[in-house]
Amino acid sequence: MLKWIVIGVLIVCVVFIGYRIFGSDAVNARVAEDIRANPQGERAKRAMLVTLADGRMYPVNYLREEGLVFMGIDGRWWREFVGEGQPVAMLIQGQKLTGHATTILDDPEYTEDVFSRLRPTAPDWLPDWLNGKLVVITLNSPLELQ
Repeated sequence: MLKWIVIGVLIVCVVFIGYRIFGSDAVNARVAEDIRANPQGERAKRAMLVTLADGRMYPVNYLREEGLVFMGIDGRWWREFVGEGQPVAMLIQGQKLTGHATTILDDPEYTEDVFSRLRPTAPDWLPDWLNGKLVVITLNSPLELQ
């Protein structure tokens, strides 16, 4: 009997993980298409497409201030930007930009300040470790884009 319970739990876990992986890819594809098709739409005002050096693309909420773009990343892919970070390409409201992205891990005051603008509706009771990681993108100058 215990053997069948364990098998059942494993099957449920595999189905759940598969749904999370494939379901999020389908949602990401629809969001990405909406951002491309409606660069002045409501979704494009809040979300951009970021392309990593290896070609992976993610729609993500952003905040643009001066020469910086901020992302709050909830998934594990924030680790791509730890240490030296990496170059990224962005599509923000129809505008193609490039920059260098780095995860901020050691400045909670800065992170909290940026998140207060990036995610103003996040509940105050939400622990910081559940509020994602802050990634800062320093934009390349327009001359470098040509």
